[in-house]
Amino acid sequence: MLISAQHISYQLPSGHYLFEDVQFTLDKGDKAAIVGHNGAGKSTLLRIIAGQEKAFSGTIHAHASFYYVPQHFGHFNELTVAEACGIADKLRALEAITGGDAGEHWFDIIGDDWDILARFETAVAKWGIPYVTPGQPLAALSGGEKTRLFLSGIDIFNPAVVLLDEPTNHLDHDAREQLYAWVRSTNCTLLIVSHDRELLRLCTPIWELQADGIQVYGGNYDLYAAQKEIATASLQQRIAHQEKTLREAKKQRQIAIERAQHADAQARKKSKTGGMPKILLNGRKNAAEVSTAKLDQVHTEKVSDLAAALQEVNAMAQLQRIMKGYFEASPLHRGKVLAEATALNYSWMPDKMLWDPALSFTLRSGDRLAITGPNGAGKSTLLQLLLGHITPSAGELYVANTRSILLDQDYSLIDRSRTILEQALAFNENNLETSTVKSMLVNFLFGPDTWDKSCAVLSGGEMLRLALCSMTLQNRAPDMIMLDEPTNNLDLANIKILTQIFAEYKGTLLLISHDKNFIQEAGITGELELRKQKA
Repeated sequence: MLISAQHISYQLPSGHYLFEDVQFTLDKGDKAAIVGHNGAGKSTLLRIIAGQEKAFSGTIHAHASFYYVPQHFGHFNELTVAEACGIADKLRALEAITGGDAGEHWFDIIGDDWDILARFETAVAKWGIPYVTPGQPLAALSGGEKTRLFLSGIDIFNPAVVLLDEPTNHLDHDAREQLYAWVRSTNCTLLIVSHDRELLRLCTPIWELQADGIQVYGGNYDLYAAQKEIATASLQQRIAHQEKTLREAKKQRQIAIERAQHADAQARKKSKTGGMPKILLNGRKNAAEVSTAKLDQVHTEKVSDLAAALQEVNAMAQLQRIMKGYFEASPLHRGKVLAEATALNYSWMPDKMLWDPALSFTLRSGDRLAITGPNGAGKSTLLQLLLGHITPSAGELYVANTRSILLDQDYSLIDRSRTILEQALAFNENNLETSTVKSMLVNFLFGPDTWDKSCAVLSGGEMLRLALCSMTLQNRAPDMIMLDEPTNNLDLANIKILTQIFAEYKGTLLLISHDKNFIQEAGITGELELRKQKA
């Protein structure tokens, strides 16, 4: 046992518990993964294990050295590469000693790490960033380069346990494949937070984080998914039973109330004819009222509980039905030329073009293309050119007058300065009544208590639902949808929903993604590969 947790709970400033009573043991050789819905607290739990965050209650016992690779790197941007990697002091000590300073404190700092610079250079070369230097500002690196840098730290420090938080989010295809190979071969014990199904297939066991603790699944992702499918099928049977019980509960509630009212009326009739003492009548009346009130409360609570359970289970299926109807058919006939490029290129700086070779292609209505290439190959830039947000630096680009929409990992079509209701109203091209727009929001799981909530604080799954709701409020479905790494900030359940929704879309689909499973399941049939010009 290398890490053990006992009764870990985490409380938000609002007083709400994110999770409670989390208990687990991580044994030598485990390659465990934590899954769960957006907002369940997966990254928070990993930070608690790493000592980056304090639990509200409970204890963590670590019996081995460990290394933590975070998901976000923004708080490191003011640091140099060496500082972010945690080797700056040792490099300064090495430089001082080799420069002739024999101060004892330098030797205390360097310890046995005389090869620290060599280990750094070997590690960054292994992970594909040999050009990165210790003194370089971390802010100058891309998201993928930062992830590779922190992965390099595994080779620099050689820990027994590695904690990885969404490590594939910013990695291109080649870097992902390298990470997968390392996970397969490493002797390190791993604990990984991820929604990358390819990575999860290399992990066992799977831990699902829930509000009341961790549910352990003994196999890899495929076994976990199979068990969840069985659970879902069982839940559908329970839904049918609950619907029947709900109807019966409402019926029995009405019968009980009518009986109580009838008994009360009979008692009043007897009282008028002198058949019952007044004190007894009042006693029966009070008892009947209390009994009716209790019965009413019991049935009301039962009905409410069942209705809530049904709403939660059916909501996502309803969302999929809405989007299927919206995407049912594209208004354009298949085969119409939507865009045509001839020797197209773009430059961020003078005399340095982005693509080699330049791009020449024809995009037709009904095409479903994956835009592929390594990090920095200009995939997102190409989408911006097609949208007309930037202009080509060389070559020609024709884009037909079509309706296009971009859904990227940052959900940039959502204005963070708006509330949820303001965002929906901004896309209300059909001038629907505000009450109708509110009803649409409810269909997408945004109840009245959320309408004044700022878009800036929404989770990835909430952003996705609001973006989809905004799209359906437009006067017709877009001719072309562009998806730019849309799964990066989603949990497994939302990825599944997104996959099913866009598999139904009949228009033109352009997809940028390094998720092979998503590309396949979304029904992509072609590829446009970009190659960046060599430095």
